[in-house]
Amino acid sequence: MKKIIYTSIILITLVLLGTSCNDEWKDEQFTQYIGLGSTIDSGTGVTAIYVPYSRKDTTGKHIYGDGRSNYELPVIVSGSKTNERNILVHVALDPDTLSILNIARFQNRTDLYYTNMKNYASFSDTIGIKKGEDVGLLNIGFDFRGIDMSEKWVLPITVADSSSYDYKSNPRKNYKKALLRIYPFNSYSGVYSGTNLLNYIKGDEGNGSIVESEVTGYVVNDSTIFFYAGTIDENREDRASYKIYATFSGTDQGIVTFRCDNPNVNFTNDKEASFHIEEEMDADRPYLEHRYVIINNIDYEYTDYTSVPGSDVIYEVKGSLTLERKINTEIPDEDQAIEW
Repeated sequence: MKKIIYTSIILITLVLLGTSCNDEWKDEQFTQYIGLGSTIDSGTGVTAIYVPYSRKDTTGKHIYGDGRSNYELPVIVSGSKTNERNILVHVALDPDTLSILNIARFQNRTDLYYTNMKNYASFSDTIGIKKGEDVGLLNIGFDFRGIDMSEKWVLPITVADSSSYDYKSNPRKNYKKALLRIYPFNSYSGVYSGTNLLNYIKGDEGNGSIVESEVTGYVVNDSTIFFYAGTIDENREDRASYKIYATFSGTDQGIVTFRCDNPNVNFTNDKEASFHIEEEMDADRPYLEHRYVIINNIDYEYTDYTSVPGSDVIYEVKGSLTLERKINTEIPDEDQAIEW
């Protein structure tokens, strides 16, 4: 008799467990949430997005105008079941999350804070996802004219929640929110190899030091970028005071004109710089093009007037810089084709 009772209890327990697991599985399968398609980098807390400074068609003509571009952010209906209804998703700016991230990452280094780029971006506060579709694209328009890339621009977006909406946002914070670190680019911007560029105190060339293994060129407009002078980089508090502008004249080759807008830097250009572009196909991946922008005859002086209070240090910078881009020729969209 006891065996029968024990057997019955075990059977009932197994049935209950099976029912519980089955219900949980159904919830996971059929509950659908709305999220944003932007993978956040754990090292930076944001998602790097590269956008052309001016969006162009295949002929090189501006689509929206000089300095205007766009990016399409995926809005995703999750779950293993196909979306069976029309959904109107509401999205909004999320400055609070950006503020929390800044404090958590940089604490009192406010000069390193990410800056909300709401004044350079625009998007609709709703996007429709049709029945039978699991992904919609939120079109974000950008007007980069006048943007100062010494700031670290981030566009914070979130799926908006309300009891009146016919959807639920993804409960995972990183799926519900997007922190888009926007990098506008032109044909000459990006990370250059700086191993052939020397920076040294004027008159002490024998002890010349390599500026950096990498030197970043930031967008100003379609034909101009800026570098930070010498060894100065984006981690320096007064970096905006040391921007050296480089304007490219020509298509595949030509002159590079350097200048600085800050008179305290005492910038002088001692030689006319030039550039040329080289292209070659990858030996192992025939669809991949290597494009090199090479700047020669860099030769300028600048004064570091802030590192040592009350003392000006004059530096000379000489040499060359090389930018490499790897471009998938099978992808028509410029920003998608480049392997960043």
